Amino acid sequence: MTVETTRIKGLTIAALGVLFITPDALLVKITSVDPVVFVFWRGLLLAISFYVISWLRYRSRLVPEIRKCGWKGLFCAGAFAISTLGFVVGMKNTAAGNVLVILNTAPVIAAVIAWAVWKETLPLRTWAIILVCVTGATFMAIGEWGKGNPLGLIMAFVAATALASNLNMARSKPDSDMSVMLMFGALLLAAVAALAGGAHIPSPRDSFFIALLCLVFLPMACILIQIGPRYIPAAEVSLMLLLETVLGSFLVWLFLGEVPPRLSLIGGVIVFSALAVHGWIEVRRYRRSRTQLINPDPAREDTH
Repeated sequence: MTVETTRIKGLTIAALGVLFITPDALLVKITSVDPVVFVFWRGLLLAISFYVISWLRYRSRLVPEIRKCGWKGLFCAGAFAISTLGFVVGMKNTAAGNVLVILNTAPVIAAVIAWAVWKETLPLRTWAIILVCVTGATFMAIGEWGKGNPLGLIMAFVAATALASNLNMARSKPDSDMSVMLMFGALLLAAVAALAGGAHIPSPRDSFFIALLCLVFLPMACILIQIGPRYIPAAEVSLMLLLETVLGSFLVWLFLGEVPPRLSLIGGVIVFSALAVHGWIEVRRYRRSRTQLINPDPAREDTH
């Protein structure tokens, strides 16, 4: 598999993951349960879903695949739980705009970690796309900017750092499928929420939407996003996640009538356009590499 083919595969996997995670914000807003109850069922149902999907993929090879992930897999599981907890606590203690602004730094944090720890560098064009997308996503969040509680700001930063660290760790061991470790992170999430008093049964209506989210959309999204760093840098996977901010806001507006501020619309156009250009560039590079493989340049004549 050529480098360009690998990149296209990674971008496609990450993009599909983003499409599956898009209804997250809408379904969270539709439910009316206490956040700690939501986190408990989110963790428990995700753990079940992750196990079923991993078993269907690997069957008798599941246990060896888990062992193959080693301590890095345990790190990814813990980082997954921490990023989810950080997001929920951040949303509970400060304005959504504050949380989004900080979470939007995840691609930059991922790129810095990759450079500092793993000595991985990104092309200048990718850095340019990251900066443009972060700027656009920040515009989207400014409309909801609020003072908030410092704890919320701190936990949002913890969530962004944990997400970036998780994807970088997965990137550092591309021969292992870190998605099989997500079930342990989800179980940890459920355990923490249970200790906080979240083990309560929601209403039938809320149960339906939580089940729809945690048994259908989120499992596929999380697994695809976790697999993405096997093929492309963690910073680019984080970059693709910014698209969820745009599409998720659109769904909330479409179904719940929450009209986004003008700056949010401008920011959404910036993010969507930048990612579209990024995808177009990568497809062109892929096609060019394919053409060169099929129709290589004439060999240089040997001179004697």
